[in-house]
Amino acid sequence: MNNSTYQLDDFALTLPISQTARITAQQFANQQPNLEKAEQVRLNTLAVWVVNDYLQMMDIPTDLQASDSWNPIVRLCGDVADLEVPSIGRLECRPVRLHQQICFVPPETWEERVGYLMVQFDESLEEARLLGFIPSVTTQTVPLAQLQPLEAFIDRIWELRQSPLNSLVNLSQWFAGIFETGWETIESLWNVPELMPTYAFRSVETLELDTLKQPESITKRAKVIDLGIQIHNQPVMLIVEISPEKDGQTSIHLQLHATGNQIYLPPGVHLTVIDSSGAVFLDAQSRKLDNYIQLQFRGEPREQFSVRVALDNTSITEYFRI
Repeated sequence: MNNSTYQLDDFALTLPISQTARITAQQFANQQPNLEKAEQVRLNTLAVWVVNDYLQMMDIPTDLQASDSWNPIVRLCGDVADLEVPSIGRLECRPVRLHQQICFVPPETWEERVGYLMVQFDESLEEARLLGFIPSVTTQTVPLAQLQPLEAFIDRIWELRQSPLNSLVNLSQWFAGIFETGWETIESLWNVPELMPTYAFRSVETLELDTLKQPESITKRAKVIDLGIQIHNQPVMLIVEISPEKDGQTSIHLQLHATGNQIYLPPGVHLTVIDSSGAVFLDAQSRKLDNYIQLQFRGEPREQFSVRVALDNTSITEYFRI
């Protein structure tokens, strides 16, 4: 416990709370039906305000008015502390009291968030500490020891700003036939002459036959991954196959293929699964004469993860929610 607190102290950032912020928070609190709800709204508002000040300091644009936390009806009906960041998404700014070792995150905020910042307050409410960041949550209590430093948060924002179209892929919608832009059938991509692989056993005819043999519950889509400076002048293809399990989990099978006239992936290409805490969960690396590399795992509903394709110092990351 002491070690965790020490680590938080290492990367926490203390910021003053302005008088305007306290007045606004009190005004929002006065609109609530009871003291418990008023305190919740007061702290939520201050947490959002502090994060907003921090992002402004970092030259990251925000839109308070577009946030649910600034909507009086949503404030009354829910426990939200979101901050809209244009072209990126919504951050959840959760308040934490002094000496607490966990942060409460209500289930209504588990979706449609690009990350969570934890903000600690003392009794005076004159200053706040940004404790750290976590990309996603699936439980109502988050131990503060799991938080990543603010540098990881800025890196995440920078990634999303660089690739605003690289939004969260909702895998549960795939079962309903709803697919995000860029995720196509394998057949349609390999019908493109410059993408079609030259090795015979992965011909389009073979893939179509394999598809007919698969159970209807299996859903598969592919996306072309271009690492900026293309791998040997050819992009690679990421294939994601999902199927429901009886226990409510989802089976996920990833493959990374060479395309076009490149029979093999170059050695050293990494296919990596990163969990919601930012830790590497699985990793595969191509060797000499590998046509493709693959990973397989299972996940819980609403669980978030990312898949990184990397070669040397160049990488692209796709973000998913089950």
